[in-house]
Amino acid sequence: MIQIGGQTYAFDDPAVLAVVIGAAVLLLILLLLILALRAANRSARLAEPLAYQMGQLGQRVQGLSDGQHQLAGGLNHVSEAQAAAQSHLLQLMEKRLAQVSHAMTENLQGTSRRTAQSLGELQQRLQAIDKAQDNITKLSGDVLSLQDILSNKQTRGAFGEIQLTDIVTKALPSDSYTLQATLSNGRRADCLIHLPNPPGPICIDSKFPLEAYEALRRAKTDGELAEAARGMRTAVRKHIKDISEKYILEGETADGALMFLPSEAVYAELHANFPEVVRDGFAARVWIVSPTTCMATLNTMRAILKDARMREQAGAIRRELGLLFADVERLGARVENLDRHFTLAVKDVAEIRISADKAGRRARRLDNFDFEELAPETDPAIVPLVKGS
Repeated sequence: MIQIGGQTYAFDDPAVLAVVIGAAVLLLILLLLILALRAANRSARLAEPLAYQMGQLGQRVQGLSDGQHQLAGGLNHVSEAQAAAQSHLLQLMEKRLAQVSHAMTENLQGTSRRTAQSLGELQQRLQAIDKAQDNITKLSGDVLSLQDILSNKQTRGAFGEIQLTDIVTKALPSDSYTLQATLSNGRRADCLIHLPNPPGPICIDSKFPLEAYEALRRAKTDGELAEAARGMRTAVRKHIKDISEKYILEGETADGALMFLPSEAVYAELHANFPEVVRDGFAARVWIVSPTTCMATLNTMRAILKDARMREQAGAIRRELGLLFADVERLGARVENLDRHFTLAVKDVAEIRISADKAGRRARRLDNFDFEELAPETDPAIVPLVKGS
């Protein structure tokens, strides 16, 4: 029996059985629903890690796809950059080659110009040396013999200046003497021989007192002879004194002068009969010379002049040789600079060739898609997922 709503029903009642069975069925369905919900929740909890891993795997796959696109873009960028770098390198190489070529051209032109200039200077130096050598040869060969001097015919009245001029002109070079030279004291010497110091320029006077000698030659008696001798002695001593005072100037001329006698007879007369007058001349540093002894004296002076000029020419030759040696050293230095420029040019060409070879190898590697050195390393986080999948 069962009581429902204040009414009592029996179990053997069909209606009650139907209600009971329906309630049991509903209860069973509800229980099955609960069990199904629990199973569904359990299945959802079990499938959640797998879905998470599937999501991660999808992200990895998407990352790989993005990385592949980036790699393709990077390869294109690398290819473009390499092409631009190669073009820039070729431009730099062409520019460098142009600069090297221009520098070599300028250096060669400058070196050739300087070499030509040095050779011209060398030729000038050699010409100067040849000229000095010719001067020495001329000085060595320009010697007058005594026979040429003595063969000159003396004319009537060829005394004094005319004869002295003739002797000096034949004995000495034209630039080694001055006729009628004016000194600082206003006196005019018949001839001034330009000797080097010492002794220095020396004067020659030809104004011999011819009247005293003629009076001596015309004397017939002893009285006339003694009077003429006194006049001769006085005239010669006075002339010696005048020469010493007029033509011996300290610091300007030599410490002595020459008194030229136009005749050998007059010279012999003085040395034979008036030796005290000759000694007075020595004391006053005035040396008496005749045409013959004057020629000997002038030849001695010529030897002195020749020696001095040869020393001058030797000095000029030494200077020219020094300049020639400096030119040769300068030429050697310029040749060394040219060799250094050639060495630098060869080195630059070798370095350009090495750069070109490197650029060619890199271009061939890009053309063959040889990117092993450029490929990125594999992400280690992907490997376990792939193995786990």
